[in-house]
Amino acid sequence: MKSSPGYYPKPPSPCLCLNIRRASRAVTDFYENVLEPSGIKVTQFSLLRHLEMVEPATISKLAETMRIDRTTLNRNMKPLLEAGLIAVNTGQDPRSRLVTLTKAGQLALKHAAELWEQAQASLQEYLGVNDIKHFNHLIAKLEALMP
Repeated sequence: MKSSPGYYPKPPSPCLCLNIRRASRAVTDFYENVLEPSGIKVTQFSLLRHLEMVEPATISKLAETMRIDRTTLNRNMKPLLEAGLIAVNTGQDPRSRLVTLTKAGQLALKHAAELWEQAQASLQEYLGVNDIKHFNHLIAKLEALMP
C-alpha cells in the first residue's frame, strides 16, 4: 500500500467525533480483511495478544491491561472460549477466575500475528514515519480526555 500525500478521497465532516469513528471503522475493516485467513477478528487478536503478555490473568487484570471494562472483555472472550482458544479456570481464591491461552489459542495467535505484521507494515508504509509520529501523539492526547 503506497502513501498518497494530501489524498483524502472523502471530505471530512465538521464533527471530529464522526471523523474519528469513520477512520476507526476503515482501519478496523482493513485489519479484519488481512486477518480473515486466520479466522480471528482484530478485537480477538488484541485480546489474545494482551493475554499472552500477562497470562495467567484474572479477568479484572486483563481488562485493566487492555483498558476496557470487564463487561466488554467478557463479551469478547465468549467466542474465544467457544473456539477453545482460551480457558477460564478457578484461581487460588475460588471467587477469582484465571484466563489462559490454550495450545490452540497459541497456534491461532501465531498465525494471526504473522498476518497482523503484514497489515501493520502496510499501514505504516501508507502513513509514513512522520504521519505515524503525529498520529500517535494525537491519539494519546485524545485518549487522555478520559483518563
